[in-house]
Amino acid sequence: MRGLTGRLPLLGLIVLVQGCVTAKVDEMVFNEPTEGIGEASVVILGRRHASDYDTEPEFVECVGDHITSRDRGINVIDEQTFLNSLYPWFEPRTAPLKPKDLERMLEHAPVADKMAELKTEYLIWLDGTTVRTDSAGSMTCAIGPGGAGCFGFGTWNNDANYEATIWDFTDRAEVGRVNTSASGQSYMPAVVVPIPIIAPVQGTACDGIGDQLLEFLSGKY
Repeated sequence: MRGLTGRLPLLGLIVLVQGCVTAKVDEMVFNEPTEGIGEASVVILGRRHASDYDTEPEFVECVGDHITSRDRGINVIDEQTFLNSLYPWFEPRTAPLKPKDLERMLEHAPVADKMAELKTEYLIWLDGTTVRTDSAGSMTCAIGPGGAGCFGFGTWNNDANYEATIWDFTDRAEVGRVNTSASGQSYMPAVVVPIPIIAPVQGTACDGIGDQLLEFLSGKY
């Protein structure tokens, strides 16, 4: 094993360390559920109709996993499964932008039947993105007779802003909103070996918005 390790280039030896993140969560609930959703289901979808960004599928998956991992009684329908089942009604060009648009969709028997089959009570739209800003610094890497190495220092900021809008399929109404924002600075110092110090901005935003949605769906307000 020692001989095998000795053949690995130094550039492959990267240690991940987390940077610091600041986060804020704002909630506005209009119609608090009196109890959990029981045997009904919830679907979480990412808004992707904007021209300058798409809500990341991995963020949508993260929020769903956050909810189900903390309350196994909540059935979260996988985003891609839902989109395939209701194609093309929730594609970016046809997706409803307002709760009242659901009435138009449910006039089509195949759509209404599929929604009833899935037992979907709440639809949660996630809108937002995580962007990198304010990059600075420089780094050079080289391979020579003595081995490989990098020298330098880099830094960058990540800003995450997301909003969750909760629609009630039964009442065809918006019943709540949650906004979350997170920002953090990541670093990449390198003296022979690069050591990324990553700020988990998107993960922090996922946890913040997931906790608020979990309380709503569990009826714990």
